[in-house]
Amino acid sequence: MDRIYEKYFRTDRLPHIWCPGCGNGIVLSAFARAMEELGVDQDQTVVVSGIGCSSRATTYVDFNTLHTTHGRALAFATGVKLAEPRLNVFVFMGDGDSTAIGGNHLIHACRRNIDITAIIINNNIYGMTGGQYSPLTPTGKKATTAPYGMIERNFDLCELVKGAGATFVARGTTYHAKQLTDMIVAGAKNKGFSVIEAVSQCPVSFGRRNKMRSPLEMIQWLKENTINVKAAAKLKPEDIKGKILIGELYNTEAPEYTAEYDRLIARVQGGGK
Repeated sequence: MDRIYEKYFRTDRLPHIWCPGCGNGIVLSAFARAMEELGVDQDQTVVVSGIGCSSRATTYVDFNTLHTTHGRALAFATGVKLAEPRLNVFVFMGDGDSTAIGGNHLIHACRRNIDITAIIINNNIYGMTGGQYSPLTPTGKKATTAPYGMIERNFDLCELVKGAGATFVARGTTYHAKQLTDMIVAGAKNKGFSVIEAVSQCPVSFGRRNKMRSPLEMIQWLKENTINVKAAAKLKPEDIKGKILIGELYNTEAPEYTAEYDRLIARVQGGGK
């Protein structure tokens, strides 16, 4: 791991700014291990992020990076991929960055099926900006903008992106770190839009408001309240009620956007209609 650490991280930018016990470092280490397994060329790889705790990832990884504006990471990433389709493009977003202000970009990136891998770190709250609830904050949980508990229903992110057209969808957690690496590898190999939801702990903004004050307690909760989709398929509905399904949830094939765009250009330039 020391070799991977030195290879894929900008060590001069460390230590990081994340709070003690934050799960972002676990996700980032899973990403680094995935890059090693894939054998990516760092000079041919672009990592894009928006705004939020998780979006600081682009400060620390040693690739071509873009730290962009709130909710617009996928718009910038789409421009990069269209300009140079040969590049490997990864996007880090948080739950608010991707599903609130960035929600429209998310569903249309799915619809286009552009060959980008989106890693969405879901800590159930706006961690950096004050602990407000996000579209992924579970019903009943507390936030600064929901001091008596969230009354809205939260999105099921994986069902949302599946319905919008993503061709690879998976969900992992910071407890299941090895599985998270495998998911990122599989998503990167998919020729289309891939979404990996990484359910993570935020002990400072989410945990202390919801009776889970320690990182260990939150990670233990993830262990006890998740179930692999393959195991869930063999159980009765009442046995999995309230559990978070993890694993590879959806994998299909569809035309990829940049390839279709190139074919359109070739057809028009060749005199076709």
